[in-house]
Amino acid sequence: MQPTVAASAGIRIEGLSKRYGTGATAVDALKDVNMSVAPGEVVGLIGPSGSGKTTLLKCLGAITTPTHGRMTLGGEVIFDQGWKIKDLTALRRDRIGFGFVFQAPYLIPFLDVTDNVALMPMLAGQPDAEARERATELLRALDVAHRANAWPSELSGGEQQRVSIARALANKPPVILADEPTAPLDGERALAVMRILNQMAAQYQTAIIVVTHDEKIIPTFKRLYNIRDGQTIEEAGQGRSISLETK
Repeated sequence: MQPTVAASAGIRIEGLSKRYGTGATAVDALKDVNMSVAPGEVVGLIGPSGSGKTTLLKCLGAITTPTHGRMTLGGEVIFDQGWKIKDLTALRRDRIGFGFVFQAPYLIPFLDVTDNVALMPMLAGQPDAEARERATELLRALDVAHRANAWPSELSGGEQQRVSIARALANKPPVILADEPTAPLDGERALAVMRILNQMAAQYQTAIIVVTHDEKIIPTFKRLYNIRDGQTIEEAGQGRSISLETK
């Protein structure tokens, strides 16, 4: 049974469509998509290449403008037949910010680990000391505090992903959008990333969407959305229990 997302939190997508082009050459990348993710929930989004997964993330991340529909983020309507937020850059920075976790972490190479995590709060106007304190808290929670002064190039792949997750949480966004975050990882490290995402979602009441083709992590989702030809179908996940201890 699909959990009810309170009007004050989480993600709600209603009747979302995206058409590229016009006339006979028009392509419907999304067709009347409906999704909801509750605060503290990690939901999987699966489907073949070209099915619309990336377009959906870009719409929710205010990178691509939908053609029709409605999107609610953290209790605020951000799109309803047009953007309801004037400053989309501020929306991405403050409400989603680095809430994108990619299969490549894209850490800034000339900043150390702490400053990579603290950068977005600083840009949002948080005093440097408070931003670094927040970064230290997250790095400790993700068991990479011992790498706080390291450069990104000195980190292992798993450490880079943990720092990327810390950066995603730095501005306390209501949403994290994770695009294939476990693709380059082996089974143990992939499950460790999912363990961390579930732990962070529960701790910070963040709604997380994970786009994935990774069969290793599919069993960890309690709910899945399968997107095909631009349309979503909700499926019950296997919901295999995974320990929330960070390893």
